[in-house]
Amino acid sequence: MKMAKLHQNDLVLDHTPAGDGSFNLWSSCRRKIIDAMRCSGGISRNQKSIKSPAVADIPKLEEAKTSISECRSDSTIKSNGNHKGSEKLSTLMRMSEASPEEEQRVKLKEVVRRLQSGGDGDALGGAREVRELTKDDSQSRTNLALLGAIPPLVAMLDSDDLHSQISALYALLNLGIGNDLNKSAIVEAGAVHKMLDLIESPIQDSPNPDLSAAIVANFLGLTALDSNKSIIGASGAISFLIKTLKTSTKSNSNSQVIQDCLRALYNLSILPSNVTPMIESEEFISFLLSRIRDTEISDRILSILTNIISTPEGRRAVSTTHDAFSILVDVLNWMDLPNCQEKATYILMVMAHKSHSDRQAMVEAGIMSSLLELTLLGSTLAQKRSSRILEILRINKGKQVSENYKGRAGAAISAPLCGSTDTESVDSSNSFPNNIAVKQLVEQSLQNNMRRIVKRANLTQDFIASEHLKSSCVSSFSSSKSLPF
Repeated sequence: MKMAKLHQNDLVLDHTPAGDGSFNLWSSCRRKIIDAMRCSGGISRNQKSIKSPAVADIPKLEEAKTSISECRSDSTIKSNGNHKGSEKLSTLMRMSEASPEEEQRVKLKEVVRRLQSGGDGDALGGAREVRELTKDDSQSRTNLALLGAIPPLVAMLDSDDLHSQISALYALLNLGIGNDLNKSAIVEAGAVHKMLDLIESPIQDSPNPDLSAAIVANFLGLTALDSNKSIIGASGAISFLIKTLKTSTKSNSNSQVIQDCLRALYNLSILPSNVTPMIESEEFISFLLSRIRDTEISDRILSILTNIISTPEGRRAVSTTHDAFSILVDVLNWMDLPNCQEKATYILMVMAHKSHSDRQAMVEAGIMSSLLELTLLGSTLAQKRSSRILEILRINKGKQVSENYKGRAGAAISAPLCGSTDTESVDSSNSFPNNIAVKQLVEQSLQNNMRRIVKRANLTQDFIASEHLKSSCVSSFSSSKSLPF
């Protein structure tokens, strides 16, 4: 009888086989039995040795095989469970990736539903949410308009609650930013007339400043679209904008409202048909010219004037305004504001080209010295325009001299006989009538330039160039052929 001992994890199995066949069977199955018993948890590390004969071990062998199959089936179930779990996890990940867009879509639908519900509280909250959602998100502007947010917001302007009106106005303002389709839809929904009705309401003697600011901001945004210019211009919005501009400028309460009014009026003045209501408004041109010295708004005022003088009515309105040319000529001397110089030269160039009386008024306002300075020290565009004005004035001066000369000639002038001793010497000043004017012009320009140089150098005002320097400069300039005359 042989004894076989197996030491495995402190487990000892003593086996006395009945024959060689049973011994071989036990040897081949002992590892499976150990694995099955480990899997089922039936063996402890401190279990004592088990003795069993080969015949008696056959039922245990079947039981061990059953345990092995159960263990394998359990592992298969676990692996299948893990596979299903991974599928669920991937599905959840895919849902989480698509959820922000879906949640945003659901949120926008809920906002529109609140606007359309009709309740004051829901509509006010919805308008505020629209304003917040469309502040920086262009896609939300498009989606909310497609979902139907514009009509209920326009309908909120009929509300008696001031907060609802202002919230609806700013929500419409944000919806129209950078979106021409929304701007057109807002006007088509009747927002322009409703906004004007809010201002002209008999309940309020003077409109609320916040409400006026919101309406002006909306007009600024809506007038940026060309198709809206004629509708807004014919609605009476121009008079409201001019009135608000004058009131805000007088009180100097809100600089943003002033800027928005000027920008909206500029947008409207691009269309020639809107110029007539502007010049027909009470003293609007004189108001613009009187405020042109305010450097914060001078550039925008000059921009509006460039559109106004594009029509004959606008040019007549400007030329008949008191001190119009003196103010515009003064702008030519603003060397630190080249944009204003360029626009002022454009206005004067157009008016000088169209009207003979305007040319004379410009000369009387002292435009010549300013133009000469611009041709030397101005920007490239200002130099070109000032040179063009000088050319127009030179041609006009030549025509005047020719007409005056013809008018003074009372008799036929015959050439003197050769060798005649009675022939009078020809006066150079009479043969060149422009020389005296040129000398005076250059001298005046030099004096003005010297004053400006002295002022910039912080020297005393009594410091003036010597008479010898002035006379030499005048003589040199008068003899030069590079002048634009």
